[in-house]
Amino acid sequence: MENDKEKNTAEFYERLKVELDNANVWPAEYLYKFIVPSVADNVERVEKAFDRMGAVIKTTKSKTGKFTSVSVDVTMHSSDDVISKYKEVSTIEGIVSL
Repeated sequence: MENDKEKNTAEFYERLKVELDNANVWPAEYLYKFIVPSVADNVERVEKAFDRMGAVIKTTKSKTGKFTSVSVDVTMHSSDDVISKYKEVSTIEGIVSL
């Protein structure tokens, strides 16, 4: 049996899929925005997730340098592809998807 967090996450992704499909004709440009703690290889791990996809990636450190915002502009082929990238980077400790 799923716990509440898993259930909420699954419901979130189901809603996101519907919204993405309503708002886009695939393939489509998609802008991901993340905030990661500026430690270890966090930024590099986000960049690697979009390697060889023709993504335009911009990074900006916070004033204190503790966090880095990462914007990834990339052509995605389906809502499932968009969601699978969110799931892939969700394993990075402290990452926040905006």
